[in-house]
Amino acid sequence: MFSLPSTPPPLKRANLQLLLEYAWSCEAFTATDAMSIGLTRSTIIDLLDELAACGLVTELPNSRQDGSYQKGRPARRFEFAADAGVVVGVDAGREHLTTTVSNLRGSTISTGQVEVDPEADSPETRRDLLRRVVTDQLGVTGHSFEEVAAICIGVPAPVDARGTSPTHVDRFWQRTNPDFVTVFEEQIPIIRVENDALLAAVAEGSVGGGLGSSDFVTFLSGERFGAGIVVDGRLLRGAHGGVGEMLGLDLVAGAGGVDGLGLRAARLARAAVADGNVLPGSALLRVGPEQIDGKLVLEAARDGDPDARRVVTEVGGVLARIVGLVASLFDPERVIIAGGVAPGADGIIAAAREELPALLHLPVPQLVRSELGAGVVSIGAVQHALSSVRASILDL
Repeated sequence: MFSLPSTPPPLKRANLQLLLEYAWSCEAFTATDAMSIGLTRSTIIDLLDELAACGLVTELPNSRQDGSYQKGRPARRFEFAADAGVVVGVDAGREHLTTTVSNLRGSTISTGQVEVDPEADSPETRRDLLRRVVTDQLGVTGHSFEEVAAICIGVPAPVDARGTSPTHVDRFWQRTNPDFVTVFEEQIPIIRVENDALLAAVAEGSVGGGLGSSDFVTFLSGERFGAGIVVDGRLLRGAHGGVGEMLGLDLVAGAGGVDGLGLRAARLARAAVADGNVLPGSALLRVGPEQIDGKLVLEAARDGDPDARRVVTEVGGVLARIVGLVASLFDPERVIIAGGVAPGADGIIAAAREELPALLHLPVPQLVRSELGAGVVSIGAVQHALSSVRASILDL
């Protein structure tokens, strides 16, 4: 992987970082182009030569060689070496581990997923599985651990700034985050472990529905609700990483706890079937009650099934109360529904929008669904790993 031959003095280091940020944010450029950052052309050329020598910048064919030369001395052309290393993002969920390898511009090279065996799930097996899936995915891409600049692992647990989770009453948090921050400590220079909803917010803020917003909330809805909260452009974490855990919903009348949207829809639909409150011919009767899941309910509602629509409207009402609670506390301009349920959540979101104005005195936030799909945590993990590399690349 790239490395500087020696530690530069503070001023030179600052200039190298400034030039790297410029190179990272654009395509091919010349030294004259880079003068927009406020350095002289001669200084930029010296810095570019040093960055090229350590592998962070690549010199391209000049304008004569690439056919664009017209007259005068051909300009030297450079670009950031996006393939100088890779980053790894992992969504270490309860039922699966999704691993994404990307280059230093965030372009995905490869993604793979493995299921977690619930019968064999333990802190030790999860650590072993994490090591195996990352090793296997790097094998797929043809990279070694020496080429990994950073890894970020998303977990369904609160995570503090050190990457550790507090003790949970049934040790669930210790099982889902079994000290992951130490698994690769001897192989990868930058290791981040973060809450999955926080990483969903990173993804939305980087490439999704939160782009351009300084105040937004991302609800990650899988089996359970979690929130990534951005206020004044800053992600909120808390002393123990618990800001977005949403456990307070257990204390709020009508909120129905922390179950995710799909799980709520399935539970309400099963109850309607059990109570005989479903019309003959309903899509909810085409399978056994135990086979009714959130996807079936949302698809049936989308196709016009009146019983499924009733369920979706009820779930939307609960969502409105949850959004109203969070909006009254954090005053976001936008609330994004993310996770695997998002593609089918239009009906729930529409119902919630109808009820929100009556629940808030503050301006009602935009309520939208994510376009990033079930991979939102993995996307956020990659983006967070990239941000960490950009902040400390000269120290690697």
